[in-house]
Amino acid sequence: MKPDAYAANCPTRQILDRVGDKWAVLILLLVRDEPMRFNALRRAIEGISQKMLSQVLKSLERDGLIKRRVIATVPVTVEYSITPLGATLSTAVDALRDWAESNLKEVLNAQRRYDAQRNALAA
Repeated sequence: MKPDAYAANCPTRQILDRVGDKWAVLILLLVRDEPMRFNALRRAIEGISQKMLSQVLKSLERDGLIKRRVIATVPVTVEYSITPLGATLSTAVDALRDWAESNLKEVLNAQRRYDAQRNALAA
């Protein structure tokens, strides 16, 4: 079967879901430069719950984008690092992050104009 992201049953959509997940993007960008431990990731990403972080890390590991390494210490230390496949994706999503940061003002202004127009029509 040839990949076709527009087809309902195409596995490409699962990958796009991962790429479109804000937590996955932030985790990939953090671990691309150096391995990080779970609690360091949790502290670095404001607003993510422990449960959500755990779920996203498992998904990224399953997809082959990050790897989990258990270090035999007391207590046990676990660190996460990017894989070569994840590194290729991090390059793409970093461009997206950069675009979002560069165009933040324009998007917020557009949202304000839209909301003001909708509110004026509703009144």
